[in-house]
Amino acid sequence: MSNTRFRIGMVGAGKSCEFHVAAVKQLASGGADLELVGITDLDAARARERAEQWGTTAYADLEALVAAGANVIHVLTPPASHAAIAIMALKKNCHVLIDEPITADPEEARQIGVLAKQKRLTVGASHSLLFDPQVKQALDAVRSGELGDLVSVEILRVSEYPSFEGGTLPPWYRDAGYAFAELGVPCMYLLQELLGPIEDVDGQWTSLGGDPNLPFDDWRVSVRCKRGLGQIRLSWSSKPMQSQIVITGTRGARRVDLLAMFDGTLPRAAERLVNAFAESIRKVINVPINVWKFVRKEMSSSQGLRDLIADFYRRLAGGEPPTVTVEEARDVVHFVQKIAQAAEAEHAARLATFTRSDTVAFLVTGASGNVGKATVKRLLADGHRVRVMVRRIPEQPLPNVEYCFGNLGDRDAVDRAVQGAEVVIHLGAATKGGWPEHKVGTVIGTQNVLHACQKYGTKQLVYISSMSVVDWAGSVGKGSVTEAAELEPRPDERGAYTRAKLEAERLVVAAAAQGLPCVILRPGQIFGGGIPLINGAVARNAGGR
Repeated sequence: MSNTRFRIGMVGAGKSCEFHVAAVKQLASGGADLELVGITDLDAARARERAEQWGTTAYADLEALVAAGANVIHVLTPPASHAAIAIMALKKNCHVLIDEPITADPEEARQIGVLAKQKRLTVGASHSLLFDPQVKQALDAVRSGELGDLVSVEILRVSEYPSFEGGTLPPWYRDAGYAFAELGVPCMYLLQELLGPIEDVDGQWTSLGGDPNLPFDDWRVSVRCKRGLGQIRLSWSSKPMQSQIVITGTRGARRVDLLAMFDGTLPRAAERLVNAFAESIRKVINVPINVWKFVRKEMSSSQGLRDLIADFYRRLAGGEPPTVTVEEARDVVHFVQKIAQAAEAEHAARLATFTRSDTVAFLVTGASGNVGKATVKRLLADGHRVRVMVRRIPEQPLPNVEYCFGNLGDRDAVDRAVQGAEVVIHLGAATKGGWPEHKVGTVIGTQNVLHACQKYGTKQLVYISSMSVVDWAGSVGKGSVTEAAELEPRPDERGAYTRAKLEAERLVVAAAAQGLPCVILRPGQIFGGGIPLINGAVARNAGGR
């Protein structure tokens, strides 16, 4: 039993820190012998702003936190820096609680564990999903023997990443294994908790087109554990969003639906008819109860994290080891990284098969679209050397075509594609989604293309605009529409596509005025290559003649 008052410092003032601060304050107000010393962040301005917002103190760094009396450090920074901060805190005789994953490298986790034992200090891993109310109910059912001996556990997570807004490419789009490394951690430690120590993993990953910016948007991983087999499926290609766990035993099964805020029993086949009504009622009852608790603040959206932090300090005060040891957290990182690194290696090997010459006659952006494909086909037929910029590796690359991969919103990727191209045919643009997607795909993408063309002295830019930028209402009764026609005065009301195309066209006009050789083409009716000649607009116009 420890009589030490726990004085807590937080390193990293991001979103996770907000929940940690709230949990610590809740414990302190409930009588726990602990207090929040303050927070620190590499972004000093953010630390000061958050400290004022949360009613605490901002410090310059970890050393300042310890000098102010902190003897427990919460490490809430990106995973790549977890080890360095945790080791520094341990060397200063502080206990440590580390956000998941415990480290980005299992060897770093081993080093943390060794140092913690040498210093006789506690290191906890923030595997908060184990404390989620629905998961805890399921774990209790398993431990009580309600489901019998476990046979398998299946985890499904259908997710999506926020829209890329341009600039530096985020890590989930930059690194082929990042998506699994990020979401695979909670899945892996759930399997570890339910089925025992992990013995081996085997995975498959592919690109189904759900998120064209992800190298792989569908992952299926088999996890062999000491007491059974687990399955993980992570998808960014399915709809709707889901987060489900199905636990199957010799006496029955249980489903946990983390998004619907309920868990329910799935009966055996012989019991299904008898229990169907009961299960339906259970779901109907559980959902309102959990929602009611949420509304009354008996259960918060971060309840699992709050309960984990409470458990960490209860065990710390009682001299008990944490619920999740460093060794267990290290094993999770090891097997997650085994899959993520294999995917990274496969993707890197595929990229290495594509080479780029110093110079090329034509670059075509948006080459995976119908017009882009037709343009590339025509250029090749005319004997030209062609480079294309696309977001993902094609299943069947075209012969005699150079490939550059990347998002138009990523200036570095566009720069690599444009360098050495004599003529740039800029077809790439967003065709679906809201304003964020159109802004980055069309407006920022065009800005990046123009910047690269000016930088490398491109001989000619051909920009493919759209007839949607024309003021059609104002052109009625004025004869044929030409390039001199007025532009749409209210593009916002025409939708994101028109608004973005018009903004991009104006950027090209401005670049031309600065000396960049530019041609703007506004296709009228596009047909062929699977696109029908007769569509609604053509039929209406033909009918009016």
